[in-house]
Amino acid sequence: MKKAMLTLVFGSAIFLAACGGGDKNASDNEGSTAPDGEAIAMKSCVSCHGGELQGASGPSLNDVGSRLSESEILDVINNGKPGMPGGLVKGEDAEAVAKWLATQK
Repeated sequence: MKKAMLTLVFGSAIFLAACGGGDKNASDNEGSTAPDGEAIAMKSCVSCHGGELQGASGPSLNDVGSRLSESEILDVINNGKPGMPGGLVKGEDAEAVAKWLATQK
C-alpha cells in the first residue's frame, strides 16, 4: 500500500513538473509581478489535497493556517514530510504559497 501511495505521489510530481513549462518570453515580460500563492496552490496541490484543499489522498489544507505558521508551512513545502515529497513548488512560488496557506484558518 505504501509503495502504491509513493508511486502515486511521485507520478503526480512528475506530471505536475511537466505541466509547468510555459513560455519563457511571456514570464520575462511579467518580471515585476509577485507570484500568486492561491493560484499556484490551486495548480500544484489539488491532485493530493483536493480541488478545494479539503483533503483527498493528502490532508486537508483549508485550515492549515490555524495549525502551522507560515515558516512551518514553507518548511513542509521545501522539505516534504512522510507522504509528501519536498520541492514540488520552489523559491518565490513556495514562499507565496506558504504565505497564502497561512491565511487559511
